[in-house]
Amino acid sequence: MLKNYINIFIYHIKNNKFFTALNVLGLSIGIAGLIFAILYWNNEHSYDKWVPKKENIFLALNDLGGGNVWTTNSPVTGPSLMESTPYLESYCYFLPNYSKETIQYKGKIELIDKIFTAQRNFFTFFPFEFVRGDAKTAIQDNNSIVFSEETASRIFGKENPMGKQVRYAERIFVVRGVYRLVKETSVMPAAVTSIIEEELEERKDDWGFSYSLMLKLKKPSDTTAVIKKLDEIFVEKNYKKQAKDEGMTYENFLKQYGEPVKARLLPFEKSRLYRGSYSFPEKSANGQFLNILMGLSILILVLSIVNYINMATANAVRRAKEVGVRKIIGASKWQIVVQFVFETTLITLFSILLALVIVELSLPFYNAFLEKNLVLSGSQFALQLVLIFFIVIAVSGIFPALYISNFEVLKVLKGNFSRSKNGVWLRNGMLVLQFSIATLFIIGSFIVYQQVNYMASKDLGFNGSQVMDISFKSQKGKNQYDRYKLIKQELLKIQGVQDVSAGIFSIGSLENSWSGLHYKSNKEVITQQMGVDFGVLDILGIKIIKGRNLSEKLASDSISNVLLNEVAAKTLLEKDPVNKEITFNNQKFKVVGIVKNFHYFGLESRFNPMIFMHIKSNDWMQHKVNNITVKIAPENMTATIAAIDKFWKAKVDQEYPFEYNFVDKNFARTYKRYQDQSKLFSILNGIVILIAVFGLFALASYSMERRLREIAIRKTLGAETGVLLKELSKQYVIFCIIGFFIGIIPAYILLQKWLENFAFRIDIPILPFILAFVSLLFLTLTIVLGKAYQVTKVDVLRYLKYE
Repeated sequence: MLKNYINIFIYHIKNNKFFTALNVLGLSIGIAGLIFAILYWNNEHSYDKWVPKKENIFLALNDLGGGNVWTTNSPVTGPSLMESTPYLESYCYFLPNYSKETIQYKGKIELIDKIFTAQRNFFTFFPFEFVRGDAKTAIQDNNSIVFSEETASRIFGKENPMGKQVRYAERIFVVRGVYRLVKETSVMPAAVTSIIEEELEERKDDWGFSYSLMLKLKKPSDTTAVIKKLDEIFVEKNYKKQAKDEGMTYENFLKQYGEPVKARLLPFEKSRLYRGSYSFPEKSANGQFLNILMGLSILILVLSIVNYINMATANAVRRAKEVGVRKIIGASKWQIVVQFVFETTLITLFSILLALVIVELSLPFYNAFLEKNLVLSGSQFALQLVLIFFIVIAVSGIFPALYISNFEVLKVLKGNFSRSKNGVWLRNGMLVLQFSIATLFIIGSFIVYQQVNYMASKDLGFNGSQVMDISFKSQKGKNQYDRYKLIKQELLKIQGVQDVSAGIFSIGSLENSWSGLHYKSNKEVITQQMGVDFGVLDILGIKIIKGRNLSEKLASDSISNVLLNEVAAKTLLEKDPVNKEITFNNQKFKVVGIVKNFHYFGLESRFNPMIFMHIKSNDWMQHKVNNITVKIAPENMTATIAAIDKFWKAKVDQEYPFEYNFVDKNFARTYKRYQDQSKLFSILNGIVILIAVFGLFALASYSMERRLREIAIRKTLGAETGVLLKELSKQYVIFCIIGFFIGIIPAYILLQKWLENFAFRIDIPILPFILAFVSLLFLTLTIVLGKAYQVTKVDVLRYLKYE
């Protein structure tokens, strides 16, 4: 019997090559799309699965109110919590970002871009496999360093690195271990040190939020008690202490400075997909994009299955007599169902194989798009593929098989293929579903494109073209600001350099510093601190809209005078905030000008309050000049950059490579992922339209072939071709309209939700809806009228000879 099924299957493939190709291609595209989404989904959900007792690990967060949740903590929090609660097993501070520095060994210099610093118990939280040394004793002191296996090979070659001395951060470190990175995790460092221990000791009484903090609880259920204790520590050791120092009651202090920061605990297992600022140096996953990609991929597979069912039922007309004959000679309904499910199984198998080929060929481009290294392997993926296989067979195979097996013998042998109204409604409903899904994708593609285009063309409040942001590494024992002043004089001598300045910030980066701004009896406002040198705002084209800029001609401008941006100025509740005295970080300053708001983090973020003060107004700023801003002429830019490069390597830093970004391109990276989403939507939109074309063609073919006898009779009675075309196509126009109006509802809701990601966004316009409707209608009429015209040319005698 199996051999008979195979022979029949091969026979119908030969006689229906076009339909078979459409079936396989449509299903393979849908399955390939879902495979791509599953690979990405598996990768993001695989992070940190190997970490032992991960359910007991939490990240300490701070809720400052107004939607500001920081993932950094003060050095006071951990020790105080450990002393005061029995629920905590251990804690570990670490810096949330990697360092990029050179490491020297025997005159060889290697630039390492993932150097991580954490407390000495870091490897009890992340117990990497050690190939040399022991995780428990690897970081014995602040001069110990451990390397990943790959980094150790780069630096030492085949030499045993244990006990060797290397130079890093202008000091000597001893190699105490080598670990192996195998599985995906939130921290994948090239090297690990405990330099942070020195900083924590120096700042042990400091309440500045600068460090990420992991807590390991004895039981996961103790989170409520720990949060309560964290809140108590902040109030007792910070707020009440400040109130006492200022000679105020705690109640009056709250009235003036607002409610205290509230603690939160983020489960380590959920941190990878947490939406917000991220504690770990490996960048967080874009959870929303992951969900969107998975949802759209499932929709496309549904569309592919609907398309298959439509084509299978359309093809059933041609096989109706075969079914009738088989029933006459004794075949049961069950045997016919098994035969057609078997054929669907073969089609699905071919489709999955083709889908795997498509994925394998496209994977390099997909990896480049996601900045991943996904591969087609793994037991989890194999099980998911098997599950997809059976789901597709169950959904796309059983209905057509039951449909065909229910043909009435006498009617089909006479050539009467009419079916019940329920069957017609089901097929038409599937066509409407296809139109609805196509509507969602077409509208979504247009609106995502318009939002991304809006972001790319919006006035950002600064001009970053021809402005270089040069990375400026510090040198131990030397004042960074003094070094910068000397370098500035030399840079201005280079032909093509128009101006040079510096700031303790980098537009488009995550580099920032915040503290409290206070005016009279108003509540404290958390404000971004922008250290600047004279002229940097002019270089960046940032405008002063009231008052004046800071000037080197006035000594007070580098000591006690500041600028506020428009948002910060509004918090003063003054009609004219210029010349008003404010308190920032417990220091008194005079406001001399108001800066026009400009975008710093990206268009996802609203304008933040900012205060601009000269670098020399704070000692710590003079050591944090890590970027030099250089404006260059548009003519001969290549030669100018080459001259700066040559000067830098000869006079500034012979070890660390010359690195720079143009400010406008650096900011453009803040919306790159949305540009990628726009491209993805466009690709998926093309796929959906292609599959919809397959389905529409199949159902039109099915419907019109059922009406061939009717058409023949009407032609005999004198019906004109134009009348027949109108009659045959009008129902599809109606289905198109119904599907469109159903599709615009979820399209509007989902896209409105997506646009909520942006503080600055477009309003959903009417044009994409009009374009979607016109596109769908044109597509429908093109396919349906083409097929209708074909069937109006039938041979009348062929269909009327038995009447």
